Amino acid sequence: MSVVDTACGPVRGTVEDGVAVFRGIPYAAAPVGPLRFAPPAPVPPWESVLEATAFGPTAPKNPYAPPLDALLPDPDIPGDACLNLNVWTAAPGDGGRPVMVWIHGGALRNGSSAVSSYDGRAFARDGVVMVSLNYRLGIEGFGVFPDAPANLGLRDQIAALAWVRDNIRAFGGDPDNVTVFGESAGAISIAALLASPHSKGLFRRAVLQSGAPTAVDRAEAARTTHAIAEHLDVPPTAADFARVDRARLLAAQRAATAGGTPLTGGRGFHLVVDGDVVPEDPATALARGAADGIDVLVGGNTDEYRLWFVPSGLVDRIGSTALWAAVLKDRAPWRAPGVYRATRPGASPGEILGAMVTDKALRVPLNRLADARAGRAGHPDRPGRTFVYEFAWPSPQHDLGACHALEIGFVFDTLDTPDSLLLTGATAPRHLAEAMHRAWVAFARGGDPGWPQWSTERPVMTYGADGARVVLAPRERERRLWV
Repeated sequence: MSVVDTACGPVRGTVEDGVAVFRGIPYAAAPVGPLRFAPPAPVPPWESVLEATAFGPTAPKNPYAPPLDALLPDPDIPGDACLNLNVWTAAPGDGGRPVMVWIHGGALRNGSSAVSSYDGRAFARDGVVMVSLNYRLGIEGFGVFPDAPANLGLRDQIAALAWVRDNIRAFGGDPDNVTVFGESAGAISIAALLASPHSKGLFRRAVLQSGAPTAVDRAEAARTTHAIAEHLDVPPTAADFARVDRARLLAAQRAATAGGTPLTGGRGFHLVVDGDVVPEDPATALARGAADGIDVLVGGNTDEYRLWFVPSGLVDRIGSTALWAAVLKDRAPWRAPGVYRATRPGASPGEILGAMVTDKALRVPLNRLADARAGRAGHPDRPGRTFVYEFAWPSPQHDLGACHALEIGFVFDTLDTPDSLLLTGATAPRHLAEAMHRAWVAFARGGDPGWPQWSTERPVMTYGADGARVVLAPRERERRLWV
């Protein structure tokens, strides 16, 4: 057993494979009662030792809908104190180690830090103090009300990062060398954190995995809140929602958001331009230099779309008519299907559309971010280095290819965990996990993952079936369609 003193009181963790693990440490008060739709509040201190030996409660949420529920396990741990975090460290008390803080994905309505593939022991083994956290989800984290602040889930993340700043030295970490990394909605959150004045000084580097800078205005985001209010037959205010039983609220949320996905659209939850935590569109702010001085690593997976298109059968239901209808609806260039088909002989219309959607939603916005930062290289305030990667190894499981979320087990070097195995199968190349994990550790340690930073040559470290290698300007003709 290992005991560490935090600002709120002592915590006792466990030792697993030589790594001290502290689970379920509260970083903010339980968001219940008057705090339910309020910004995160300080944790009441404790005097006796807090047993931090099990994951804490997860944020209220519905399970993933089929068929994703069979591919993306989402532990549900009951309890009110869902604003908690976990720490993995090989050297508590021995300060000076780089820190990595993981922000999970899940479309801002699913996910938690208790997923087995997020285990931080490999990072601790390699000299990093790793932290993972929970934050409020769905309507309680990202609802838009006239009588409550917006972006409560993002405010939770900032509170967790402040906890890291104030406490991580006791766990062996360096509060001046913090890297935030996240996937999907976690990466979208990090893009907003990069541009937010509320997170200044809380981290030094950032990794965005399969998530691009984006936020919407209050009116657009409020549509989901209003739809849930209609299902509940109550006014769309925080005061009225706070009086609704949580199970009933989640049922209404499920009904109002059914059928939507991050790539195909539909009603869901978004970060909101609120003039405060998110003062303006993050992509615009970052292009103007909001994250100057911060090193950034960004990238995605070659076949992001297949997580949603293949298990659901959507990829087979899309014919030529539907493909051209989508081109018209999304105002894509008319020559786009032909350009994509030229490098994908034999691809179905659904696969062509999926590749186009992946580029428009993820690869192209991340390239724009990298270009904007590289374009500021001569600015007096150093913009920070930018590195780009692509994960291209195709999973043999369920014809998923290099789908969304597949890279996570490689980044964490947790290919043997039950959650990773669901996506990768038992034959995933360990050398690729070693290479990817090693790059993330190197980036956290000194800001250089081991390949050239972004430039006009567009170097992309590609993790594929043939190993890890730098590719210059991959699929450039396709990318230029969207410029």
